Amino acid sequence: MINLRQGDCLELLKDIPDGSVDLTVTSPPYDNLRTYNGNNDQWSADVWQKVIAELYRITKDGGVVVWVVGDATIKGSETGTSFKQALHAMDCGFNLHDTMIYAKDAIAFPDSNRYQQCFEYMFVFSKGKPKHLNLIKDRQNKSFGRKVTGTERQKDGSTKKAACHGSEIKKYGTRWNIWEMRTEKGGKTKHPAVFPEQLANDHILSWSNPDDVVFDCFMGSGTTGAMAVKNGRKFIGIELDPDYFKIAEERINQAAENSGFLMPII
Repeated sequence: MINLRQGDCLELLKDIPDGSVDLTVTSPPYDNLRTYNGNNDQWSADVWQKVIAELYRITKDGGVVVWVVGDATIKGSETGTSFKQALHAMDCGFNLHDTMIYAKDAIAFPDSNRYQQCFEYMFVFSKGKPKHLNLIKDRQNKSFGRKVTGTERQKDGSTKKAACHGSEIKKYGTRWNIWEMRTEKGGKTKHPAVFPEQLANDHILSWSNPDDVVFDCFMGSGTTGAMAVKNGRKFIGIELDPDYFKIAEERINQAAENSGFLMPII
C-alpha cells in the first residue's frame, strides 16, 4: 500500500486513524531556513505543536517518530526551536528514546564568529518502549579478537568487573548515535533540503519491520517514501507543495518498480 496525499498535513493528518502508523521519519521546515516555494509562510509554534500531537495520536503503541531538525541563527542567537519541539513531544506523551546527530560532510552558511555548523538533530521519539529494534552493527571494533577487561562504576563509587568481562570482542559493534553521512545535492531531486537516502534507509531498518506502515508528513522529494518501499514497507506521505509532490510521486513509483513490490497506489 502506498498512499500519497497533496495538501496541508494538519488537515490530512485527521484522515489517518488512531494508532495506525509504525514509524514516522520526517524533517519539518524548521525555522523557515528555506522558503520551499513560498509554502511555509505559516510555519510557527502553533503548527508544529499540533503536528507533533497528531503524530502521537496516529503512532501505534511501541511505534517511533524520527524528527530530523536544526535551528536557525537569528540576531546572533540560535533559536533553540529543536529543543522546544523535543520537550513538546514529551509533553504529548512521547519518550525521548534517543537524541541522535546527523553529521554532514559540508556546511551551507559559514559564520565568522562561531564554529561552523555541520550537524542536525535526529530526535527518536517512541510511544512507550519501541517494539522493533534492529540496531545496525557496522562499526568496526579496533580491539577485535581481544578479551573484554575493565570495570563498571557503581552508584556508591565502588567498581566491579564489567558484566561482559572475559568475553571476546566481536569484529563489528553497534553503530554509535552520531551518523556521519554525505549530504544530498539539491539538483538530484530539485528540492532545496534533501536528507541522505542512507539516513532514511537506516532509520527504517532500525525501527520497523517489513510490511509495517511508514509515514512522512513533510514528504518533500520523497526520500522516506522511496526508502520505505525499497525495504518492503507500506508508506503514507503528505506534501503541501504540488511541484515537490509530483517529484516525490515519480520517485516513489520508480522505487516501487525497482524493488519489485508492486503496491497499489491510492
